[in-house]
Amino acid sequence: MTTRLKIDFVSDVSCPWCVIGLRGLETALVSAGDAVEADIVFQPFELNPDMVPEGENIVEHIGRKYGSTPEQLAANRTMIRDRGAGLGFTFAMSDQSRIYNTFDAHRLLHWAKATGQQKALKTALFEAYFTDGRDPSDRDVLIATAAKAGPRSGRGRRGPFLGPVRRRGSRRRAAVAIAWDQCGPGGGGQRPISDFGRSATRGVRGGTAQYRSRGRRTRRHGLKRGEFR
Repeated sequence: MTTRLKIDFVSDVSCPWCVIGLRGLETALVSAGDAVEADIVFQPFELNPDMVPEGENIVEHIGRKYGSTPEQLAANRTMIRDRGAGLGFTFAMSDQSRIYNTFDAHRLLHWAKATGQQKALKTALFEAYFTDGRDPSDRDVLIATAAKAGPRSGRGRRGPFLGPVRRRGSRRRAAVAIAWDQCGPGGGGQRPISDFGRSATRGVRGGTAQYRSRGRRTRRHGLKRGEFR
């Protein structure tokens, strides 16, 4: 008997542990075979909602935000690179890498959900940022990444977006709610803001995004394949 799951994957495109968590989840689902049929829906989360337009050097940013030394950051980057390599993903970050605002990337991801290209776009955004060092706040980068993900998601330039609605909770809840109107070709009416505010109120803690299965379990990203049970 096949178990059907809806998994809300709450994450940011600039979160390396989200890449590792997604790859581990995908590997676990493949291993499960016909026993599990999963619908993964990517929900928005911003690690740095107040990031300046030009971004910030990753060493300076992590040091200021978490108090990490350059040596600690280098060691952590090596660990992440090795974990990614074991899952078939290439992390090419360096001391010269930058952290960027990801709000527009989340807007494009929501549009891609309506076209069935959300997963492909999420993967392409991860590769653009972590592997190719591209800026996910740059509109041309987003358009090129959408085109790479699939022909329908490549029409992101025409998506009519409303402005951001940020929810300021505690310091441990840096999240974003996105309001949309007439999303995609032909409109479709205004979507409830609450649809995009869940990550601000449902267990997103400590600067690491999470996933929810069957609407009730929340787990941290970065788990290995055997831990998805």
